[in-house]
Amino acid sequence: MSSRTGPEPPHPASRIEDDLVFGEFGEVNPSISDGSTFTFLDLEKLKAIFHGPIPGCHLYSRLENPSTQVLASALALLEEMPAAHVTASGMAAIASVLLHFCSQNSVIVSDRLVYGGTYAFLRNFLPRFGITTRFVDCTDPDQVRRAFTPETRVLYCESLSNPLLRAPDLQRMAGIAHAAGARLVVDNTFAPLIFTPRRQGADVVIHSLTKFINGMSDCVAGVIAADEAVIRELSDASAGACMLLGPTLDSLRAASIYKNLHTLPVRLLQHGKNALTLAQRLADAGIRVRYPGLPDYPDQSVWKRQADPRMGYGGMMTIDFGEEGPAEKFMLALQEQRAGLLAVSLGYYRTLFSPPGSSTSSEIPAEDRATTGLGPGLVRFSVGLDFDMERTWERFKTSLRKAGVPIS
Repeated sequence: MSSRTGPEPPHPASRIEDDLVFGEFGEVNPSISDGSTFTFLDLEKLKAIFHGPIPGCHLYSRLENPSTQVLASALALLEEMPAAHVTASGMAAIASVLLHFCSQNSVIVSDRLVYGGTYAFLRNFLPRFGITTRFVDCTDPDQVRRAFTPETRVLYCESLSNPLLRAPDLQRMAGIAHAAGARLVVDNTFAPLIFTPRRQGADVVIHSLTKFINGMSDCVAGVIAADEAVIRELSDASAGACMLLGPTLDSLRAASIYKNLHTLPVRLLQHGKNALTLAQRLADAGIRVRYPGLPDYPDQSVWKRQADPRMGYGGMMTIDFGEEGPAEKFMLALQEQRAGLLAVSLGYYRTLFSPPGSSTSSEIPAEDRATTGLGPGLVRFSVGLDFDMERTWERFKTSLRKAGVPIS
């Protein structure tokens, strides 16, 4: 139950439903722009666009085009941001934003448990440019505050952390960042529509569109949502990271993602409904499961303040077997039972599972994994859109038995 007072804000699904863009000839889907460069009938406009965007004019598809702009506008609505820019991957979005806000001697404060690729970028890549990162536990505001220095430019966290599903208090994170003159950048990949980080003060929201938003595991893409000034700076023809690094998404993929975006609310509700069913039954059977919809979830109070209760608890959960052996047997048995696929990524219509400690979080040092609970027996699940959950549950029980876990 939400702790908000006053009237509920508009349902998050309405932000997508109200986005109507028709094709050039009245098609119900927007036209696809299949051009890398654009004609100018006015020479002065061609000169002027190199000094700033001109409404209705497009320069070169390495920056944007009508198809990517349609998707970006819809995603800005999704996150209640004034503007957005779509990229060719979630990592492209992260890299562009951090390189934009930081320069030599800058400091980033980041949650110590973020997606492994993000962690590797922060720890291994950015120091080449004199940018350092201090890793902290973002569920501990005092620890975050102590990590700040006069050179801190960005506080970075995930709205729902990968893979341990912790939910930092974004309002407190924003307060700490803004008091120090820094920006709060939030990766909202795990919880679209459930969280709207801008409402808690986030300056930039990032997604890997590859995951829940697209939902088909057939492409790689990302988005940066922020104020118009930030997107304008990122898009600057002579200094913007989104122009000069060339991370922009292809128009055909943008059109495909835009169509899938409109089914996100119903997909997300089904992901959450199925995940809650499995999590409750696993917990009742004595299995160590973490899911935001369970009573023992460690960040219950934060979740109630930040989440939209109408969108459920999301499709992500973890099971901790304690040891690697049973976890591996369980995953292989699940795949044999056709209850899901042993694969990284998330948001697919089939259930996906993987051992994050030796895959998507393997970049995080072993000692940090051990102290945070990211052990070798942890299995991360992206629960799918299964129609018959009774059948799925029977297959889970069979797989648990094959892994040596007693269950009735």
